[in-house]
Amino acid sequence: MPESLRIAVISRVFSRSGGGAESYSVALVKQLVARHDIQVFSQESDHPVEGVGYHPVFMLSRKPRWVNQLLFAIATWLKTRRGFDVVHSHENTWHGQIQTIHVRPIRNNLFIPYRGFRLALRWLKVALSPRLITYVVLEGARFDLKPDRRTVATSDSLRIECEQAYPFCAGKIAVIAPGTDLPAQSIDRLTARTLLQLPLAGRLVLFVANDYAKKGLDALLAAMAQLDVDVGLAVVGKPGAMPKYVQRAAQLGLTARVHFLGALDGLSQAYWAADCLAHPTLEDSFAMVVLEAMAHGLPVVVSAPPYCGISNSLIHGDEALLLSDPNNAADLSRLIGSLLHEPAVAEHLRVKGHAFAGRHSWENAALQYEALYQEVGAARIP
Repeated sequence: MPESLRIAVISRVFSRSGGGAESYSVALVKQLVARHDIQVFSQESDHPVEGVGYHPVFMLSRKPRWVNQLLFAIATWLKTRRGFDVVHSHENTWHGQIQTIHVRPIRNNLFIPYRGFRLALRWLKVALSPRLITYVVLEGARFDLKPDRRTVATSDSLRIECEQAYPFCAGKIAVIAPGTDLPAQSIDRLTARTLLQLPLAGRLVLFVANDYAKKGLDALLAAMAQLDVDVGLAVVGKPGAMPKYVQRAAQLGLTARVHFLGALDGLSQAYWAADCLAHPTLEDSFAMVVLEAMAHGLPVVVSAPPYCGISNSLIHGDEALLLSDPNNAADLSRLIGSLLHEPAVAEHLRVKGHAFAGRHSWENAALQYEALYQEVGAARIP
Protein backbone atom coordinates (compact mmCIF):
# COMPACT_ATOMS: atom_id res chain seq x y z
CA MET A 1 0.00 0.00 0.00
CA PRO A 2 1.45 3.43 -0.97
CA GLU A 3 2.68 5.81 1.71
CA SER A 4 0.08 8.34 2.84
CA LEU A 5 0.91 11.80 1.50
CA ARG A 6 -0.29 15.34 2.07
CA ILE A 7 -1.33 16.51 -1.40
CA ALA A 8 -2.36 19.97 -2.59
CA VAL A 9 -4.69 19.88 -5.59
CA ILE A 10 -4.95 23.07 -7.66
CA SER A 11 -8.13 23.26 -9.73
CA ARG A 12 -9.74 26.64 -10.31
CA VAL A 13 -13.25 25.14 -10.59
CA PHE A 14 -13.49 22.01 -8.48
CA SER A 15 -16.90 20.68 -9.48
CA ARG A 16 -18.17 17.90 -11.70
CA SER A 17 -20.45 20.35 -13.49
CA GLY A 18 -17.48 22.49 -14.53
CA GLY A 19 -16.46 20.39 -17.53
CA GLY A 20 -14.19 17.51 -18.49
CA ALA A 21 -11.02 18.77 -16.83
CA GLU A 22 -12.92 19.65 -13.67
CA SER A 23 -14.66 16.26 -13.57
CA TYR A 24 -11.28 14.58 -14.04
CA SER A 25 -9.78 16.31 -10.99
CA VAL A 26 -12.87 15.59 -8.86
CA ALA A 27 -12.98 11.90 -9.79
CA LEU A 28 -9.27 11.49 -9.12
CA VAL A 29 -9.52 13.14 -5.69
CA LYS A 30 -12.48 10.90 -4.88
CA GLN A 31 -10.20 7.89 -5.38
CA LEU A 32 -7.22 9.32 -3.52
CA VAL A 33 -8.89 10.78 -0.44
CA ALA A 34 -9.24 7.41 1.29
CA ARG A 35 -5.45 6.95 1.28
CA HIS A 36 -4.08 10.51 1.39
CA ASP A 37 -4.61 13.91 3.01
CA ILE A 38 -6.06 15.95 0.14
CA GLN A 39 -6.33 19.74 0.28
CA VAL A 40 -8.08 21.45 -2.66
CA PHE A 41 -7.37 25.04 -3.68
CA SER A 42 -10.05 26.51 -5.95
CA GLN A 43 -12.00 29.66 -6.71
CA GLU A 44 -15.28 27.84 -7.29
CA SER A 45 -16.38 24.56 -5.74
CA ASP A 46 -19.52 22.83 -4.54
CA HIS A 47 -17.39 20.59 -2.26
CA PRO A 48 -18.16 17.41 -4.20
CA VAL A 49 -15.90 15.02 -2.25
CA GLU A 50 -16.22 14.33 1.46
CA GLY A 51 -13.10 14.17 3.63
CA VAL A 52 -11.26 16.81 1.60
CA GLY A 53 -9.95 20.12 2.94
CA TYR A 54 -11.28 23.01 0.84
CA HIS A 55 -9.40 26.29 0.58
CA PRO A 56 -11.12 29.13 -1.30
CA VAL A 57 -8.81 31.26 -3.44
CA PHE A 58 -9.60 34.94 -3.83
CA MET A 59 -11.10 35.99 -7.17
CA LEU A 60 -11.05 39.68 -8.06
CA SER A 61 -13.16 39.14 -11.18
CA ARG A 62 -13.77 36.35 -13.70
CA LYS A 63 -12.84 38.73 -16.52
CA PRO A 64 -10.45 39.43 -17.99
CA ARG A 65 -9.69 35.71 -17.75
CA TRP A 66 -5.95 36.10 -18.22
CA VAL A 67 -5.72 38.45 -15.23
CA ASN A 68 -7.69 36.03 -13.09
CA GLN A 69 -5.50 33.14 -14.25
CA LEU A 70 -2.35 35.01 -13.28
CA LEU A 71 -3.71 36.06 -9.89
CA PHE A 72 -4.90 32.49 -9.25
CA ALA A 73 -1.43 31.14 -10.07
CA ILE A 74 0.24 33.62 -7.70
CA ALA A 75 -2.26 32.98 -4.89
CA THR A 76 -1.98 29.19 -5.08
CA TRP A 77 1.81 29.40 -5.19
CA LEU A 78 1.79 31.41 -1.96
CA LYS A 79 -0.64 28.97 -0.31
CA THR A 80 1.12 25.74 -1.30
CA ARG A 81 4.83 26.57 -1.03
CA ARG A 82 5.19 24.68 2.25
CA GLY A 83 3.53 21.86 4.11
CA PHE A 84 2.83 19.45 1.21
CA ASP A 85 4.54 16.33 -0.06
CA VAL A 86 3.12 16.87 -3.54
CA VAL A 87 1.43 19.77 -5.33
CA HIS A 88 -0.77 18.57 -8.19
CA SER A 89 -1.87 21.29 -10.61
CA HIS A 90 -4.63 21.01 -13.21
CA GLU A 91 -4.16 24.69 -14.13
CA ASN A 92 -1.70 26.98 -15.91
CA THR A 93 0.70 27.48 -12.99
CA TRP A 94 4.48 27.43 -12.78
CA HIS A 95 4.39 25.46 -9.52
CA GLY A 96 3.37 21.89 -8.91
CA GLN A 97 5.38 18.69 -9.09
CA ILE A 98 2.55 17.05 -11.06
CA GLN A 99 1.20 19.02 -14.01
CA THR A 100 -1.85 17.48 -15.69
CA ILE A 101 -2.49 18.90 -19.16
CA HIS A 102 -6.13 18.80 -20.25
CA VAL A 103 -6.24 20.97 -23.37
CA ARG A 104 -4.20 21.59 -26.51
CA PRO A 105 -1.22 23.87 -25.78
CA ILE A 106 -1.73 27.47 -26.84
CA ARG A 107 1.54 27.27 -28.76
CA ASN A 108 -0.04 24.80 -31.18
CA ASN A 109 -2.59 27.37 -32.28
CA LEU A 110 -0.22 30.34 -32.17
CA PHE A 111 2.93 29.01 -33.79
CA ILE A 112 2.87 25.43 -35.12
CA PRO A 113 1.17 26.13 -38.50
CA TYR A 114 3.50 29.05 -39.31
CA ARG A 115 7.02 29.42 -40.73
CA GLY A 116 9.45 32.21 -41.58
CA PHE A 117 8.06 35.73 -41.76
CA ARG A 118 4.56 34.62 -40.74
CA LEU A 119 5.97 32.96 -37.61
CA ALA A 120 7.84 36.17 -36.74
CA LEU A 121 4.57 38.08 -37.04
CA ARG A 122 2.92 35.61 -34.64
CA TRP A 123 5.67 36.22 -32.08
CA LEU A 124 5.21 39.96 -32.53
CA LYS A 125 1.50 39.54 -31.90
CA VAL A 126 2.31 37.77 -28.63
CA ALA A 127 4.85 40.41 -27.61
CA LEU A 128 2.23 43.15 -28.02
CA SER A 129 -0.46 41.35 -26.03
CA PRO A 130 -0.28 41.10 -22.21
CA ARG A 131 -2.97 38.42 -22.43
CA LEU A 132 -1.00 36.20 -24.80
CA ILE A 133 2.28 36.83 -22.95
CA THR A 134 0.64 35.63 -19.72
CA TYR A 135 -0.77 32.47 -21.28
CA VAL A 136 2.42 31.59 -23.16
CA VAL A 137 4.70 32.18 -20.16
CA LEU A 138 2.49 30.30 -17.70
CA GLU A 139 2.09 27.38 -20.07
CA GLY A 140 5.81 27.24 -20.82
CA ALA A 141 6.53 27.08 -17.10
CA ARG A 142 4.34 23.98 -16.81
CA PHE A 143 6.53 22.13 -19.29
CA ASP A 144 9.82 23.14 -17.66
CA LEU A 145 11.74 19.92 -17.03
CA LYS A 146 12.74 19.49 -13.40
CA PRO A 147 13.94 16.40 -11.52
CA ASP A 148 10.95 16.56 -9.16
CA ARG A 149 8.29 17.28 -11.80
CA ARG A 150 6.14 14.97 -13.92
CA THR A 151 3.93 16.16 -16.78
CA VAL A 152 0.80 14.18 -17.64
CA ALA A 153 -1.43 14.38 -20.72
CA THR A 154 -4.96 12.99 -20.58
CA SER A 155 -4.77 11.26 -23.97
CA ASP A 156 -2.13 10.04 -26.38
CA SER A 157 -3.23 12.51 -29.05
CA LEU A 158 -2.84 15.35 -26.55
CA ARG A 159 0.64 14.05 -25.64
CA ILE A 160 1.62 14.29 -29.31
CA GLU A 161 0.36 17.88 -29.48
CA CYS A 162 2.29 18.75 -26.33
CA GLU A 163 5.48 17.29 -27.81
CA GLN A 164 4.93 19.27 -31.02
CA ALA A 165 4.67 22.48 -28.99
CA TYR A 166 7.56 21.58 -26.64
CA PRO A 167 9.92 19.19 -28.49
CA PHE A 168 12.31 18.95 -25.53
CA CYS A 169 9.54 17.07 -23.67
CA ALA A 170 9.41 14.26 -26.23
CA GLY A 171 9.34 10.92 -24.45
CA LYS A 172 8.95 12.60 -21.06
CA ILE A 173 5.17 13.10 -20.87
CA ALA A 174 3.08 10.39 -19.25
CA VAL A 175 -0.45 9.61 -20.43
CA ILE A 176 -3.14 8.90 -17.84
CA ALA A 177 -6.51 8.80 -19.53
CA PRO A 178 -9.73 9.50 -17.67
CA GLY A 179 -11.55 6.61 -16.09
CA THR A 180 -15.15 5.96 -15.22
CA ASP A 181 -17.21 4.20 -12.60
CA LEU A 182 -19.63 1.51 -13.71
CA PRO A 183 -22.98 2.41 -12.12
CA ALA A 184 -23.90 0.18 -9.20
CA GLN A 185 -27.60 0.38 -10.02
CA SER A 186 -29.83 1.75 -12.72
CA ILE A 187 -33.30 3.19 -13.15
CA ASP A 188 -35.59 2.43 -16.05
CA ARG A 189 -35.95 4.81 -18.97
CA LEU A 190 -39.47 6.00 -18.16
CA THR A 191 -38.54 6.83 -14.57
CA ALA A 192 -35.45 8.74 -15.69
CA ARG A 193 -37.46 10.73 -18.23
CA THR A 194 -40.11 11.50 -15.65
CA LEU A 195 -37.50 12.81 -13.21
CA LEU A 196 -36.02 15.05 -15.93
CA GLN A 197 -39.44 16.11 -17.21
CA LEU A 198 -38.77 14.71 -20.66
CA PRO A 199 -41.36 13.20 -23.03
CA LEU A 200 -42.07 9.59 -22.12
CA ALA A 201 -42.73 8.47 -25.70
CA GLY A 202 -40.36 8.48 -28.64
CA ARG A 203 -36.64 8.03 -28.99
CA LEU A 204 -34.12 10.37 -27.40
CA VAL A 205 -30.61 11.46 -28.39
CA LEU A 206 -28.40 12.88 -25.62
CA PHE A 207 -25.86 15.71 -26.04
CA VAL A 208 -23.65 16.76 -23.10
CA ALA A 209 -21.27 19.73 -23.22
CA ASN A 210 -20.58 23.10 -21.66
CA ASP A 211 -19.25 24.58 -24.90
CA TYR A 212 -22.14 23.89 -27.27
CA ALA A 213 -20.37 25.25 -30.36
CA LYS A 214 -17.05 23.46 -29.91
CA LYS A 215 -18.73 20.16 -29.12
CA GLY A 216 -20.85 20.21 -32.27
CA LEU A 217 -24.40 21.22 -31.36
CA ASP A 218 -24.81 23.17 -34.62
CA ALA A 219 -24.28 20.06 -36.72
CA LEU A 220 -26.39 17.97 -34.36
CA LEU A 221 -29.38 20.31 -34.67
CA ALA A 222 -29.06 20.18 -38.45
CA ALA A 223 -28.93 16.38 -38.22
CA MET A 224 -32.03 16.34 -36.00
CA ALA A 225 -33.97 18.09 -38.76
CA GLN A 226 -33.26 15.07 -40.97
CA LEU A 227 -34.36 12.45 -38.41
CA ASP A 228 -37.85 11.12 -37.77
CA VAL A 229 -40.23 13.50 -36.00
CA ASP A 230 -40.50 11.18 -32.99
CA VAL A 231 -36.76 11.58 -32.25
CA GLY A 232 -36.03 14.10 -29.52
CA LEU A 233 -32.80 15.67 -28.31
CA ALA A 234 -31.82 16.37 -24.69
CA VAL A 235 -29.11 19.02 -24.31
CA VAL A 236 -27.21 19.03 -21.01
CA GLY A 237 -24.64 21.64 -20.02
CA LYS A 238 -24.11 25.19 -18.85
CA PRO A 239 -26.97 27.36 -20.13
CA GLY A 240 -24.95 30.44 -21.14
CA ALA A 241 -25.29 29.79 -24.88
CA MET A 242 -28.81 28.39 -24.59
CA PRO A 243 -30.74 31.39 -26.01
CA LYS A 244 -28.79 31.22 -29.28
CA TYR A 245 -29.50 27.52 -29.69
CA VAL A 246 -33.14 27.79 -28.63
CA GLN A 247 -33.50 30.25 -31.50
CA ARG A 248 -31.60 27.96 -33.86
CA ALA A 249 -33.84 25.01 -32.94
CA ALA A 250 -36.90 27.16 -33.62
CA GLN A 251 -35.56 28.14 -37.05
CA LEU A 252 -35.23 24.45 -37.89
CA GLY A 253 -38.73 23.67 -36.63
CA LEU A 254 -37.36 21.64 -33.72
CA THR A 255 -38.74 23.57 -30.74
CA ALA A 256 -40.95 20.72 -29.53
CA ARG A 257 -38.22 18.12 -30.05
CA VAL A 258 -35.19 19.76 -28.39
CA HIS A 259 -35.09 19.89 -24.59
CA PHE A 260 -32.50 22.10 -22.87
CA LEU A 261 -31.88 20.75 -19.36
CA GLY A 262 -29.06 23.09 -18.32
CA ALA A 263 -26.29 21.91 -15.99
CA LEU A 264 -27.09 18.80 -13.97
CA ASP A 265 -25.45 17.84 -10.68
CA GLY A 266 -25.12 14.27 -11.94
CA LEU A 267 -25.53 12.83 -15.41
CA SER A 268 -26.75 9.31 -14.65
CA GLN A 269 -30.44 10.17 -15.03
CA ALA A 270 -29.73 11.73 -18.43
CA TYR A 271 -27.85 8.61 -19.57
CA TRP A 272 -30.66 6.33 -18.39
CA ALA A 273 -33.25 8.48 -20.16
CA ALA A 274 -31.57 8.40 -23.59
CA ASP A 275 -31.37 5.89 -26.42
CA CYS A 276 -27.93 7.02 -27.60
CA LEU A 277 -25.27 9.71 -27.13
CA ALA A 278 -24.12 12.01 -29.94
CA HIS A 279 -20.78 13.77 -29.48
CA PRO A 280 -19.86 15.43 -32.81
CA THR A 281 -17.08 17.46 -31.21
CA LEU A 282 -14.79 19.71 -33.21
CA GLU A 283 -12.04 19.48 -30.59
CA ASP A 284 -11.73 17.27 -27.53
CA SER A 285 -8.53 16.05 -25.91
CA PHE A 286 -10.37 12.94 -24.64
CA ALA A 287 -14.19 13.23 -24.12
CA MET A 288 -15.05 11.80 -20.73
CA VAL A 289 -18.76 11.98 -21.55
CA VAL A 290 -18.28 9.25 -24.16
CA LEU A 291 -16.70 6.91 -21.63
CA GLU A 292 -19.41 7.65 -19.05
CA ALA A 293 -22.16 7.03 -21.59
CA MET A 294 -20.62 3.66 -22.46
CA ALA A 295 -20.47 2.77 -18.77
CA HIS A 296 -24.23 3.37 -18.64
CA GLY A 297 -24.80 1.12 -21.65
CA LEU A 298 -25.48 3.82 -24.24
CA PRO A 299 -24.41 3.34 -27.86
CA VAL A 300 -22.37 6.32 -29.04
CA VAL A 301 -21.72 8.37 -32.15
CA VAL A 302 -18.50 10.38 -31.70
CA SER A 303 -16.13 12.36 -33.90
CA ALA A 304 -13.22 10.37 -35.27
CA PRO A 305 -9.55 11.25 -34.77
CA PRO A 306 -8.11 13.86 -34.92
CA TYR A 307 -11.14 15.66 -33.50
CA CYS A 308 -11.56 13.51 -30.39
CA GLY A 309 -8.90 11.85 -28.24
CA ILE A 310 -10.89 8.82 -27.08
CA SER A 311 -11.57 7.85 -30.69
CA ASN A 312 -7.94 6.82 -31.12
CA SER A 313 -8.79 3.84 -28.89
CA LEU A 314 -12.19 3.01 -30.43
CA ILE A 315 -12.97 0.73 -33.37
CA HIS A 316 -15.63 2.05 -35.72
CA GLY A 317 -18.66 -0.21 -35.76
CA ASP A 318 -17.45 -2.19 -32.76
CA GLU A 319 -17.29 0.04 -29.67
CA ALA A 320 -18.74 3.19 -31.26
CA LEU A 321 -19.69 4.79 -34.56
CA LEU A 322 -17.02 7.28 -35.60
CA LEU A 323 -18.00 10.41 -37.50
CA SER A 324 -15.26 11.30 -39.99
CA ASP A 325 -16.38 14.93 -40.37
CA PRO A 326 -18.17 16.50 -37.38
CA ASN A 327 -19.52 19.27 -39.61
CA ASN A 328 -21.30 16.80 -41.90
CA ALA A 329 -24.88 16.82 -40.62
CA ALA A 330 -26.03 14.27 -43.22
CA ASP A 331 -23.46 11.70 -42.07
CA LEU A 332 -24.27 12.43 -38.43
CA SER A 333 -27.98 11.91 -39.11
CA ARG A 334 -27.25 8.65 -40.92
CA LEU A 335 -25.14 7.26 -38.06
CA ILE A 336 -27.67 8.25 -35.38
CA GLY A 337 -30.44 6.75 -37.51
CA SER A 338 -28.59 3.43 -37.72
CA LEU A 339 -28.55 3.27 -33.91
CA LEU A 340 -32.24 4.09 -33.64
CA HIS A 341 -33.45 1.85 -36.48
CA GLU A 342 -31.12 -1.15 -36.22
CA PRO A 343 -31.48 -2.82 -32.81
CA ALA A 344 -28.71 -5.34 -33.53
CA VAL A 345 -26.22 -2.53 -34.23
CA ALA A 346 -27.22 -0.65 -31.09
CA GLU A 347 -27.00 -3.77 -28.92
CA HIS A 348 -23.55 -4.67 -30.26
CA LEU A 349 -22.26 -1.19 -29.46
CA ARG A 350 -23.84 -1.29 -25.99
CA VAL A 351 -22.08 -4.54 -25.12
CA LYS A 352 -18.71 -3.61 -26.60
CA GLY A 353 -18.83 -0.05 -25.30
CA HIS A 354 -19.69 -1.21 -21.78
CA ALA A 355 -16.74 -3.63 -21.86
CA PHE A 356 -14.46 -0.81 -23.06
CA ALA A 357 -15.59 1.41 -20.17
CA GLY A 358 -14.98 -1.41 -17.73
CA ARG A 359 -11.32 -1.49 -18.72
CA HIS A 360 -10.89 2.21 -17.86
CA SER A 361 -11.39 2.70 -14.14
CA TRP A 362 -10.61 5.73 -12.00
CA GLU A 363 -8.95 3.38 -9.52
CA ASN A 364 -6.38 2.44 -12.15
CA ALA A 365 -5.81 6.12 -12.98
CA ALA A 366 -5.30 6.89 -9.27
CA LEU A 367 -2.72 4.10 -8.95
CA GLN A 368 -0.76 5.56 -11.87
CA TYR A 369 -0.75 8.98 -10.22
CA GLU A 370 0.35 7.50 -6.90
CA ALA A 371 3.36 5.99 -8.67
CA LEU A 372 4.23 9.47 -9.99
CA TYR A 373 3.77 10.99 -6.52
CA GLN A 374 6.26 8.52 -5.12
CA GLU A 375 8.71 9.34 -7.94
CA VAL A 376 8.64 13.08 -7.34
CA GLY A 377 8.84 12.53 -3.59
CA ALA A 378 11.98 10.47 -4.05
CA ALA A 379 13.45 13.11 -6.40
CA ARG A 380 13.02 15.80 -3.72
CA ILE A 381 15.05 13.90 -1.12
CA PRO A 382 18.56 15.48 -1.07
